Amino acid sequence: MQLFKTREEVAIFEKWNLGDIYESEEEWEKDLEAVKEKIDGLKAFNGKITNGANLLTYLSLSEEVSFIYRKVYAYGMLLLDLDTRNTHAQSLIEKTRYVGQKYSSATSFFMPYLLSLDEKELKAYIKEEEGLAYFEKDLLESFRYKKHVLSKEKEEILSELGESLAVPSNVFGMINNADITFGEVTNDNGEKVELTRGMYAKRIENEDREVRKEAYLAYYKPYIGLKNTIAATFSAAIKNNVKTAKLRNYPSALEKSLFGDQVPVEVYNNLIRTTRKNLPYLDDYMNFRKERLQIEELHAYDLSVPLVGEAAKEEISYDKAFQIMLDALQPLGEDYISVLKSFKEKRYLDVRETPGKRSGAYNLGLYGVHPYILLNHRDDLDSLFTLAHECGHGMHSYFSSKHQPQISAGYSIFVAEVASTVNEVLLIRHLLKIEKDPDKREHLLHHFIDSFKGTFFTQVMFSEFEKTVHEQAENGLPLSLDFFNTTYEELFKAYNGSDLVVDEQVKYGWSRIPHFYRPFYVYKYATGFASAINIADKLLEGKKEDVENYLNFLKSGSSDYPLELLKKTGVDLTTPEPIDHALTIFHSLVKEVLGK
Repeated sequence: MQLFKTREEVAIFEKWNLGDIYESEEEWEKDLEAVKEKIDGLKAFNGKITNGANLLTYLSLSEEVSFIYRKVYAYGMLLLDLDTRNTHAQSLIEKTRYVGQKYSSATSFFMPYLLSLDEKELKAYIKEEEGLAYFEKDLLESFRYKKHVLSKEKEEILSELGESLAVPSNVFGMINNADITFGEVTNDNGEKVELTRGMYAKRIENEDREVRKEAYLAYYKPYIGLKNTIAATFSAAIKNNVKTAKLRNYPSALEKSLFGDQVPVEVYNNLIRTTRKNLPYLDDYMNFRKERLQIEELHAYDLSVPLVGEAAKEEISYDKAFQIMLDALQPLGEDYISVLKSFKEKRYLDVRETPGKRSGAYNLGLYGVHPYILLNHRDDLDSLFTLAHECGHGMHSYFSSKHQPQISAGYSIFVAEVASTVNEVLLIRHLLKIEKDPDKREHLLHHFIDSFKGTFFTQVMFSEFEKTVHEQAENGLPLSLDFFNTTYEELFKAYNGSDLVVDEQVKYGWSRIPHFYRPFYVYKYATGFASAINIADKLLEGKKEDVENYLNFLKSGSSDYPLELLKKTGVDLTTPEPIDHALTIFHSLVKEVLGK
């Protein structure tokens, strides 16, 4: 029995229009060939940049190639994500990656060349060639990396190894998105149906405990079956990251990841330390969950079921969800709202779960085109929040692309999670304000608490796991399935309350997390959530200055470092205050549901 639509059955305005990138595959092929030709032109500059004019010509050509290549790659990636089983789309992306490898190799000489210059010499080039002012900030920023860039020969070798270094991530992606099947579960009619991720998300919230347990066991079964393969893949990814960090003279893999955003290690450590101190409040809530469910033992499959009856839940269609989101985001102003409305009309969103479609949700901001937002909308409250979250990313991409030149239109993931979570916080505040039904209001309170748990506490747990496993490799100790399992299980116990009974499946939780193949990424969800709580509180006060500051933040792209951009909104993550403020809000929510 199939519980989701085929691609052909989905309404046209709920599907991407990839024709906004290329109207035909012939156009895509033409641009791919253009990139190949221009790569040869870039390679010819090796050893030939001797003055400001040469430098400007090289940088201008490189930016042109980057613009075209991103379009070519985006087209293939988006097409593949619509159906990860599509072998033709797989071939397009493989062609693109091959050309990307050539592109990387052809330009690998440039950073060693640039850092071989004396800073005074570079500034003289900039002074003599007016057009270099456009590239000045990035050129001077590159000198910060001077001790981390290798010799020309070593950089070329690393570039050639680039595709090999990406193998663990690519292998896990294919396992997780294309190969894994979850077997069958029993539907409400007693029929056996194939479990999908979308179904799992619903069934793990089912009030019938046996339904939850069946789905939980089915969901983890393929990961446990592939445990050794995934452990070897994950181990390789960690080792590659650690070795690359060492080769590039970083003190640790963590510091390598933080370097680009200029985030001090103390910000990461403080996040974990402060959260650890506040875990007793989470423990109180988990005890409450056990009591409310009236169960003798609390298991992992009991952590997502809503604590109010079915009457408090409602089906929320995509159209209704979009309108609720627009209403909730009114504090951001009419310009923001009118642009966001156009996302739906112009088919920037791909809405429905279909066979083979990539799981989850994301936003891809494509400079010179527009944002592309992938959803797997299920007509429920969680999907409403996912919609608001991804549209936050999309609006950030839209405003940055509109107000910044190509060189600074992109933005760090660090600040991206702020834009998305501000939308979520404004949404929950709006829903709590307008809801009068006591049961529905309690349902929303639990949803806000569970958002804290998922977006903040769980991400801090993941961050501590990443830090621990990377330190294990850096200390020359073995990475093994048992080590991953033991480490994850201990953290899961600490972050999920003393009443939790730890089943066998729990320790394999690490094996299903794709974000672990983007090292030290998930902590940004937590810092983003804390920042968003602070910013949303300011926006709801209705002061014009706070709205302008936030919109300017969205328009800033990468024109400054993330922490500096956030400071302009009134959030300073180099201090404990934003994290403390967020946890204070969490405490107040827990006290309210506990009746204290």
